[in-house]
Amino acid sequence: MSVPDAHLLIVDDDERIRSLLRKYLLRNGFLVTAARDSAHARRILAGLDFDLIVLDVMMPGEDGLALTRALRETRDTPILLLTARGETENRIDGLEAGADDYLAKPFEPKELLLRINAILRRMPEMSPQGALPKFLHLGPIRYDVERGEMWQGDELVRLTATESQLMRIFSTSPGEPVSRAKLVEDLGRDRGQAQERAVDVQITRLRRKIESDPKQPRYLQTVRGSGYMLAPD
Repeated sequence: MSVPDAHLLIVDDDERIRSLLRKYLLRNGFLVTAARDSAHARRILAGLDFDLIVLDVMMPGEDGLALTRALRETRDTPILLLTARGETENRIDGLEAGADDYLAKPFEPKELLLRINAILRRMPEMSPQGALPKFLHLGPIRYDVERGEMWQGDELVRLTATESQLMRIFSTSPGEPVSRAKLVEDLGRDRGQAQERAVDVQITRLRRKIESDPKQPRYLQTVRGSGYMLAPD
């Protein structure tokens, strides 16, 4: 079951794969636009907004990693990377560049569908109003718990879809450790060390937006043997 009317952009230089994915996702209730390479995707993105981008890493010209980095300068649209199996470093590079998840080729279309829905799925409703503070203060950073927005002074801090999910998870239990396995589960991903490593990468990226010194985190702490903990002022 897909998020109703979500509009996806598929970027892949392989015409056969591009066509198959488009037809499959259309049958499953999505609106789908396809691009043959990064330059084509940039032209489309100049005039349209999307709910999620499915982006192949290995493409001629500007590859998927470079396009991901460029998009993250101005957009927080969720990005799902398609990578060749065995390209572990490329997958980690993709997450560090700003991707929300990755899927190794070859893959079953149903798995792609599940991952897309996991990214688009809204987080469970927050606890009853009054149970948690409206704002969490992390030094100069202010996190609006109800709206899921992060601010530094009057400037909105851009968060990717995964970073937003992580903040919502942590804000439900500030001051309490959350295990890596629990974070993987709450993000809607398959269990395993690879996904826990992917969460570590996302935590590192989130720290860069919260901490004055990400290498010595004050607010998004590592709790040895327990996972991670958000420790607001």
